[in-house]
Amino acid sequence: MALELFHYQHKQNTVYKSWCDCLGIDINNILSIQNIPFLPISFFKTHKVLTGNEAYELFFESSGTTQTNKSRHYIKDINVYTESFTRGFELFYGDIKEWFIIGLLPSYLQQQHSSLIKMVDELIKRSGHAESGFYLDEVEKLYRVLQQLEQRQQKTLLIGVTYALLDFAEQYSTQLSSITIMETGGMKGRRREITREEVHAILKDRFNLQQVHSEYGMSELLSQAYAKAGGIFSCPPWMKVLVRDEDDPLLIKTRGKGAFNIIDLANVNSCAFIATDDVGEVFEDGSFSVAGRMDGSDIRGCSLMVL
Repeated sequence: MALELFHYQHKQNTVYKSWCDCLGIDINNILSIQNIPFLPISFFKTHKVLTGNEAYELFFESSGTTQTNKSRHYIKDINVYTESFTRGFELFYGDIKEWFIIGLLPSYLQQQHSSLIKMVDELIKRSGHAESGFYLDEVEKLYRVLQQLEQRQQKTLLIGVTYALLDFAEQYSTQLSSITIMETGGMKGRRREITREEVHAILKDRFNLQQVHSEYGMSELLSQAYAKAGGIFSCPPWMKVLVRDEDDPLLIKTRGKGAFNIIDLANVNSCAFIATDDVGEVFEDGSFSVAGRMDGSDIRGCSLMVL
């Protein structure tokens, strides 16, 4: 499917085709996913990356740390995104209706074009529970609600930006062993950047947790990967992470250490082949861990550590 989508986007996406032409790509030689050229993620800051005509419903904007030079992902059909994150969530966590969904995403709520807010808002609606919802600065109310859900042993997901979860943990140390806490990354300039391992250690200690979950996504992708333990992420079947050599960006491997190239088949209307600035390791089974960002790249909202 990836090879079919490559040929389609090469014909219908002028930005992507121009990039392939600059690389001197002979499309007849693209016989495996490792041969596919990947579009640098920075193009989403400078170009309108669309497959087909330029009509679109809305756009998602990267969180970033400044008001300028943000990426924009133009969305032709919001239903594709909704189906992708819904099926992805249910693949890893089961029926959404079994969950209470609580969002602690203050900085994202203040943005108008956040893909993360769109996703969590839809999950909240589909959960169908009165206690599900967003919490901006209502940390005391959040604490009371979580205490009640903990006492009831209710299946609950608290998904939060990293700095907000750490702020909450500093104010309230409590037993939340039946609550699933998921961090999305992001200090937003509010705190010193620390590793994911340090973040998880703090949260596990303050809330008496066995594990902290993580979500990996970005505005340029319509799919997410999830880690249930130890920061080891797994992808849904329509998403795949490869690694490229940092010294030779055209050398692409299915496993090992390096910078991430991501195939996201949900990006059918933009570009499904993205060369990101994230670095880490991809393992033999396709799972991966994130070490941080390439030296010299822009600090994005999801950054936990700059290498």
